[in-house]
Amino acid sequence: MNHRTAKYSGTLALLLAGGMLLTGCGGGSDGSYSADRKTDASGSSGGAPAPAATAPGAAADKAAPEQGKDAAREVAPPDYLSTFALDVDTASYGFARRTLGDGQLPGPETVRPEEFVNSFRQGYERPRDNGFSVTVDGARAGAGASDWSLVRVGLATKAATGQGERPPAALTFVVDISGSMAEPGRLDLAKKSLGILTDELRDDDSVSLVTFSDEAETRLPMTRLQGNRTKVRDVVEAMEPQDSTNVDAGIRRGYDEAVKGHRKGANNRVVLLSDALANTGETEADAILGRIDSSRREYGITLFGVGVGSDYGDALMERLTNKGDGHTTYISDETQARKVFVDQLPAHVELRARDAKAQVAFDRETVQQFRLVGYENRKVADEDFRDDSVDGGEIGPGHTVTALYAVRLRDGAHGHVATATVRWQDPKTREAHEETGSVETGAIDGTLWGGDNTRLQVTAVAAYFADVLRGGDLPGTPGLGELSDRARKLAGVTEDSSVSKLARAIEQADSLMGGEGAPEAGDGEGEIG
Repeated sequence: MNHRTAKYSGTLALLLAGGMLLTGCGGGSDGSYSADRKTDASGSSGGAPAPAATAPGAAADKAAPEQGKDAAREVAPPDYLSTFALDVDTASYGFARRTLGDGQLPGPETVRPEEFVNSFRQGYERPRDNGFSVTVDGARAGAGASDWSLVRVGLATKAATGQGERPPAALTFVVDISGSMAEPGRLDLAKKSLGILTDELRDDDSVSLVTFSDEAETRLPMTRLQGNRTKVRDVVEAMEPQDSTNVDAGIRRGYDEAVKGHRKGANNRVVLLSDALANTGETEADAILGRIDSSRREYGITLFGVGVGSDYGDALMERLTNKGDGHTTYISDETQARKVFVDQLPAHVELRARDAKAQVAFDRETVQQFRLVGYENRKVADEDFRDDSVDGGEIGPGHTVTALYAVRLRDGAHGHVATATVRWQDPKTREAHEETGSVETGAIDGTLWGGDNTRLQVTAVAAYFADVLRGGDLPGTPGLGELSDRARKLAGVTEDSSVSKLARAIEQADSLMGGEGAPEAGDGEGEIG
């Protein structure tokens, strides 16, 4: 993979102050629709052009105001595009739940709304092949923001095949055994997790184990599991907490072992289990990942981060996995460990898409303003959407990515609102593909609360909750008391225990914040003109 740093547009702060969220599905009878149209690497297709090329109304508002020749040169056309790399991380929400359970509010800098939203099932229609489905729908925001709508862009991949049908896996586990990992719920949970996974993987899968504290050590070179499960368990059980946290040494040694044990045709991945509280050696993500960049690009080895601990280096783990072409999650108990290491990792070690990006083009004739909820650190310059050398996200089977926008329509607007395009490379052939989906005004004019769009309502609750925690001003945000009530009702309707846990987290936050309501809705960001 050829990686270079994605360029960030100068209008990032203006466009993203509200945040963003993302997932996928098919069209419905309410006016939303999904165009199952493939395009080749050039972006050509038999239908309408993809958003990166143009959008309805693109010619509008390009002339600068009549304020003199020099002033006109300085006025740029309003931006109607939103472009970002896909991300399926969920660690921010898991860590927030853990922190609230400990009686504290999470730091605003650790709250990423897209990871709250990605933590919940969306119910999107799945594609029949190995690409993406694209679903775009929405509804009017709540009281106090009647002129705003929430628009949900949903992307989904085909579900995982059976365990026996996927390619073999070659997993290198890099486990933090520093002194900070002695706290209950850290190294003990990591050991349980690896024991669980050892039982779940197939005989033709391989694992290696690297541990690190002040230095890194290879405890087990790449070893086939057939006939060696007891040996693997013994090595895992022998791990004990030691000294400092040298993440740099662990990552470098882990990638060395992954390259040595690289299996052609297998899914090769490094799995980092740590509280990410680096205090020895290189402690910055860019410096750490820079040391293994060449082997990462040459061998296509991805990084999966599993965070643990009440004191957790969220920022470092997030940057490591973003740079390492992977994603991150957070576990705080054995139930969550089983979900990750039994339900997810064994089936999801393979990839459906490399360097996946999304671009949403809003129609200037109908849309006055839009705000993206989250994904600030995944922003990609609009002109880099079809540049396949610019890093995107790696997406596995059965994943959904959800992007949520607050959108204000023009008075009397009717017709096309936005077109969303996802672009990715086939993991094996590196051939580029695209899918698109669009939405009309009729599909986002319904009432958000109380209808049969329960999954959209769960998405909204999660997004509003995250926005309150980080002190945002997303239009239509209810107070935490109302949000928890809505989450409780939705948990009953959906019979989804994860929504019940969301309601509990909102109640805990409401108590800690003294029953404060939501902030006043902001205005003026993402103005199209």
